Amino acid sequence: MVEERFDAIVVGAGPAGNAAAYTMAKEGLKVLQLERGEYPGSKNVQGAILYADALEKLIANFREDAPLERHVIEQRLWMLDDRSYTGMHYRSDDFNEEKPNRYTIIRAQFDKWFSQKVREAGATVICETTVKDLIRNTKGRVIGVQTDREEGTVMADVVVLAEGVNGLVGQRAGLREELKPDTVALAVKEMHFLPSDVIEARFNLKGDEGVVIEAMGTVTSGMTGTAFLYTNQESISVGIGCLVCDFKESGEAPYALLEKFKAHPAIRPLLEGSEVKEYAAHLIPEGGYDAIPELYGDGWVIVGDAGQFVNAAHREGSNLAMTTGRIAGETIVRLKRTRQDFTAAELSLYAKRLEESFVLKDLKKYRRLPGFLHGNKERLFGLYPQLLSKAAQTWLRVDGTDKRAKEKEIWAAFRQSRGLKGLLGDAYRLARAWR
Repeated sequence: MVEERFDAIVVGAGPAGNAAAYTMAKEGLKVLQLERGEYPGSKNVQGAILYADALEKLIANFREDAPLERHVIEQRLWMLDDRSYTGMHYRSDDFNEEKPNRYTIIRAQFDKWFSQKVREAGATVICETTVKDLIRNTKGRVIGVQTDREEGTVMADVVVLAEGVNGLVGQRAGLREELKPDTVALAVKEMHFLPSDVIEARFNLKGDEGVVIEAMGTVTSGMTGTAFLYTNQESISVGIGCLVCDFKESGEAPYALLEKFKAHPAIRPLLEGSEVKEYAAHLIPEGGYDAIPELYGDGWVIVGDAGQFVNAAHREGSNLAMTTGRIAGETIVRLKRTRQDFTAAELSLYAKRLEESFVLKDLKKYRRLPGFLHGNKERLFGLYPQLLSKAAQTWLRVDGTDKRAKEKEIWAAFRQSRGLKGLLGDAYRLARAWR
């Protein structure tokens, strides 16, 4: 395939792999990036959220030519029962700034653009190539990869595993355990196409403004998960995801869950008249801090989803992917220039820098949240959404009942359903998981 030796091989061309490859290539390292898809982004049809700060640290002028859809000016957080939602909106004209903070993107387009920047920086990018295994020397140090191509052995000083949540190369090499069904979610997504003027009228937008809706509640049929809707220029990304272990236990079909979300009275009008052209399913790491595998060793590091770098508390992923890729790349550049060695002891600098960054600080802050959500799923995704809806209806209906009586009725419904001790316990556990 490729006979020469490289300073670094990057496995994967998603946001994390592209960030790592770009960081090293622009500093003059000889980088090979391998992607199993037909082209970077070919496996991703869905929309996503791009956090500008993480990309700006890599490519300061990315806004000039990156394929961005809409900048987000409004965030909606909804708690759904079967017929209503209780929610919070935040919308600000401050987000119509010169350099917006968040954008919606189409991953297939964005990944292809990012990969072109990697090539322009000087990296060699080869697609339709699967890495089958890592190559080690007699001391167990990783010194290259074995691919599915003829004469597919390629050697390098260090290998960056940016292969996504499945992490099959790392698993085969014994660098990480097989995925556990309670640490990964299966998400199903669709792209609904509508004219841009219809989207703008429907969501009260103008120009390139966009809206993000994130929802939880009875729509996941008692399973631990969330749903979402993002506005793009001429399409709407809509999807839902739940823990794999819950799908297995319930026997619920993911596509049926998505149909249920789309049919909800709050969602159906937003999609009315749209044409569905794309459907995809993929895994999302949800295990949080306690599910992070070993991140480095002799001749290798792990970045992005392969390292469980997703902040489930704030639905952040692309920024953690790009940041871990960048930090890994910067660490390798530094070691190449100063140490010329990539032992585990030297590569521990990568983990140290992650500890100092927002990535591990945030994941450590919310390390109890995955367990709290899964351990209390019947109440969080069933009972409480229904109680909140009933409380709102009771309070808002003007029917001759005095407000003090309404307060008593609402409080009685909560106490009857959960009990005072249970309510206080749930509040304490939530506060503890969130702090």
